[in-house]
Amino acid sequence: MFTGIITDVGTIDSIEQRGDLRVRISTSYAMAEVALGASIACSGVCLTVIDKSAPGVPGWFTVDVSHETVSRTATEQWQTGRRLNLERALKVGDELGGHIVTGHVDGVGTIADLRRDGDSLAIAIAAPASLAPFIAAKGSITIDGVSLTVNDVTDQPDGTARFAINLIPHTQAVTTLGTVVQGQAVNLEIDVLARYLQRMEAVRGQR
Repeated sequence: MFTGIITDVGTIDSIEQRGDLRVRISTSYAMAEVALGASIACSGVCLTVIDKSAPGVPGWFTVDVSHETVSRTATEQWQTGRRLNLERALKVGDELGGHIVTGHVDGVGTIADLRRDGDSLAIAIAAPASLAPFIAAKGSITIDGVSLTVNDVTDQPDGTARFAINLIPHTQAVTTLGTVVQGQAVNLEIDVLARYLQRMEAVRGQR
């Protein structure tokens, strides 16, 4: 479980193609404090630490990324040099600064437009039709692992949706979202309550 509050931006150092992708990610985390088997959200994807750096050397950790995960996450995320938003798993008693995030990507959106709004960056994102009914104005959404508030939503004739968010300067500085470009794919996770509503609607539609 996560909160969508990013605590580091890591970089993919290397990728090894095995049955799955074995990905090594550099980080400023004190890896002596991170146990093997721990969960770290990598741009919104919950992954398991299977190896890590020794004490006293620059930090890194290794994860295995399955074909299923690759197929459901943003295009070009899994490549050497890619910067990733990192968040360690929530501990009991930690401050819940964002919202409840599971680290399970529901779909992939596309950056449709960017513009400056004072010091903030206003971003419009195109969401697929499968997620459109579950994105609400003033609701929460996770974009590449970052907990954000939806400003407004516009339904499109083809069943997709376009929604807007604002990034304050701090969020621009401490996450990868400050450098996104138009047309870039991003991981989307709808609010956990919306996920249950999504399931209820799917079941209702089968009756």
